[in-house]
Amino acid sequence: MVRLALPGGMSRRTFLQVSAAGVVTATALGGIGRASAAPYSKFTWISPRGTLEVLDDFGFWMGKKLGYFDDLGVEVDMQPGPSDGTATVKFVDVGQADMGFPSPGIFSFALENGMKLKSAFHWGALDTFSLAFRKGEGTNDLKQLEGKTILLGSAAWQSIVDPMLAVHGVDITKVKYVEAGWPTWGTALAAGQGDAALAWEGLRAEWISTGLDFEYWLGVQRSPLFANTYVVRAADLEDPDKKAFLDKYLRAWSMGLEASYQNPMAAVHAVFEQFPSVAAANGPEQGAMSMLQNLNVVRGDMSKRAGWGHHDMAAWQTFFDKVHELGQVKAPIKAEDVVTNDCIAAANDFDHEKVKADALAVELPADLAAVDIEAVKAKLFDQAIA
Repeated sequence: MVRLALPGGMSRRTFLQVSAAGVVTATALGGIGRASAAPYSKFTWISPRGTLEVLDDFGFWMGKKLGYFDDLGVEVDMQPGPSDGTATVKFVDVGQADMGFPSPGIFSFALENGMKLKSAFHWGALDTFSLAFRKGEGTNDLKQLEGKTILLGSAAWQSIVDPMLAVHGVDITKVKYVEAGWPTWGTALAAGQGDAALAWEGLRAEWISTGLDFEYWLGVQRSPLFANTYVVRAADLEDPDKKAFLDKYLRAWSMGLEASYQNPMAAVHAVFEQFPSVAAANGPEQGAMSMLQNLNVVRGDMSKRAGWGHHDMAAWQTFFDKVHELGQVKAPIKAEDVVTNDCIAAANDFDHEKVKADALAVELPADLAAVDIEAVKAKLFDQAIA
């Protein structure tokens, strides 16, 4: 069963107040937080975007469509969360959600602020983040952004962009950021504000469908960094019952991701069925493009991974060293202390051939079945700056 109500019966106002409060205790929330070591009666996943009506969470919706969560006895409460970029970690920290989906920069923010969280499943093996430019104004030399302005949907996103620029030799003290608001920061760029805007894979396909046609420096092609991850309270991984639940939950996710890889249009169908607004906003071709962009990020190079969700510890250590160098975290962070592959074997322990068969058996509506997926693949990087 999937529920979309706010966690713990919270009102929208209280939900937003917790996000704005920063460091909050479960006691301050009226004892709603889960302090006991009992197994989860309900598991709450929280988005970093302020909405669930996107294609990005396709692995979940595909797994739900194919019955994998139900088959494993996993009840899930999917939450959009506030658009404040840091809410996805704050809510997990105080027990109002059980898994968050932060970018690496937001995860480092959580660690710097004393949140006892751990990455249990690395969703984005490649860097999903990109920089959008108005046509004819882009550059692949990011040092050209010194003295320029980058538009963000949330001020918290600076922690995403700073490391991305720094690894390419940019003096980030010479870059200006402007919070242009969610979901209007792309529109602001098109209207002539700023010089560039943060974007990500999947979103750039959605932007095209709304008339926002930019050119891009693509992190998925040019960045040594990576994308968002699934974090939980570190203590939950030490609790045998909760760890067993996490293994099952992440197995259902992995099965959904595998099915999506085997039949991308079936995954588009799963999201469009769940959210007709996403279908209306994107349409079949852009839905397919968004799906392929996301799959490219999530899968990465499977020859170097131990399955869906596997963390590259050396890459994570490089990231933590860079954010320490930038001053985003005051003390050095050891990747092995805050990132774990302990759930990965269990998460990938499923019948891959059955999942493939399930995916290929999905009946598509005529408009989705008509999409030439190979033709869409051929245009995957057409928006990249030459």
